[in-house]
Amino acid sequence: MELDADACYRGLAARDARFDGRWFAGVRTTRIYCRPVCPARTPRRENVTFFASAVAAQAAGFRPCLRCRPESAPDFGAWRGTSNTVSRGLALIGEGGLDEASVDGLAARLGVGERQLRRLFRQHLGAPPVAVAQTRRVLFARQLIAETRLPMADIALAAGFGSVRRFNAVFQALYQRSPGALRRSMVEPDTLYNAASAVTLRLPYARPYDWDAMVGFLAARAMAGLERVDAEGRYWRTIGLDGAHGWFGIAHDAAGGCLRATIGFPRVASLARIVGRIRRLFDLAVDPAVIGRHFAEDDLLRRLVMARPGLRVAGAWDGFELAVRGVLGQQITVAGARNLGGRLVVRLGAALSGPDGLTHVFPEPGVMAAADLRDLGMPGARARCLSAVGVAALAEPGLFTEGGGALARLRAVPGIGEWTAQYIAMRAWRDPDAFPAGDVALQRAAAVAGVRPGAKELLARSEAWRPWRAYAAAHLWASLGDVGETVDV
Repeated sequence: MELDADACYRGLAARDARFDGRWFAGVRTTRIYCRPVCPARTPRRENVTFFASAVAAQAAGFRPCLRCRPESAPDFGAWRGTSNTVSRGLALIGEGGLDEASVDGLAARLGVGERQLRRLFRQHLGAPPVAVAQTRRVLFARQLIAETRLPMADIALAAGFGSVRRFNAVFQALYQRSPGALRRSMVEPDTLYNAASAVTLRLPYARPYDWDAMVGFLAARAMAGLERVDAEGRYWRTIGLDGAHGWFGIAHDAAGGCLRATIGFPRVASLARIVGRIRRLFDLAVDPAVIGRHFAEDDLLRRLVMARPGLRVAGAWDGFELAVRGVLGQQITVAGARNLGGRLVVRLGAALSGPDGLTHVFPEPGVMAAADLRDLGMPGARARCLSAVGVAALAEPGLFTEGGGALARLRAVPGIGEWTAQYIAMRAWRDPDAFPAGDVALQRAAAVAGVRPGAKELLARSEAWRPWRAYAAAHLWASLGDVGETVDV
């Protein structure tokens, strides 16, 4: 990514928060890299080099600033939406995809060659995949040191380091002090780790963030026992990962420009993967300013973006779960799908003693594949489709999560058509250009705005919205909510 160094320096001198997360400044005299909002004295122009990502700065030999904490910057890049492979690769790395596997194995999961993957990462991030994984580990560990009271051995495990010795060595080389000394040097460290083994972390985003729309979308689809939204607007749900069960809660901190995630899970080693999934669920990596500028050129979407400038696309905790939700929602209302899902969770999900109202985790694919769902209150064809989804998830575990544009493989699952495939791509794969043009609600919203009704007409109109059609769909759905209609997805 090319940066205008003079423009970046002006933003650095002004400590302009609008650039936070868009680039980082490396000071050659100190070999430290900072966020644009760093409170330290502004360095001389000739001593500063600008990088498009923290990964690129660290790969160039700069170490993170202890004052502005680069790990606290919003995690996004201007390239997002232009390289789906890199976006998917980052998601897999964020969930530990390189902690126990090679770059070649990561490339295979992404459906590309190793050399091509390295080239794409250098082109868009300025660093190879291994450097990205290393930076992720270091910055996540730095966040845990600052924001929790977890023991250092647990932090090393949670961040993906193979051993405490390796963890200490990396921190000593990068920060020129040990992890323990770094924690002791903090004047007023956060103490967000409590006796109930729950960890609370800040997850920053690029402003604005339309939390009301996000939590409203999730609340309308919340399955009893699995998830809920409380009176304060906080989202809670149960989770399952590698056979272990737990829960998390999400609160919005508008003043701090972040979400606060409270996570209760028995395996500390899973913490980084859980945080990565939460980021995807709440779409924290997107830059709404980039999408807003693109949609401002369109007469239909301009006013919708002005009404909801921070609107995001709700993701999914798990791709298999989202596929089941998509099947349940075929040709029925949101409320109907939610009620069916609640009965499904209580019948087939493992019991869990979580926060108030959380009693079960979502059923595993094997349980779904073997279950007889004919008396659950749905057509027999849909019950058979749910079983087929379970079988498909067992046969190809990454089908509903990693994607790779393999819509044809999704459509090959009995009962999954184009609408459901696009819905899975939008929310589970995080494909920013997925667009379920056959959705009745989308067509209705577009018709209100003057587009001729019909999937073909809407699909043709959507060409101008690439590569952000998923966000166009979110705005159209939200516009129906604004006029009191029901979104039937």
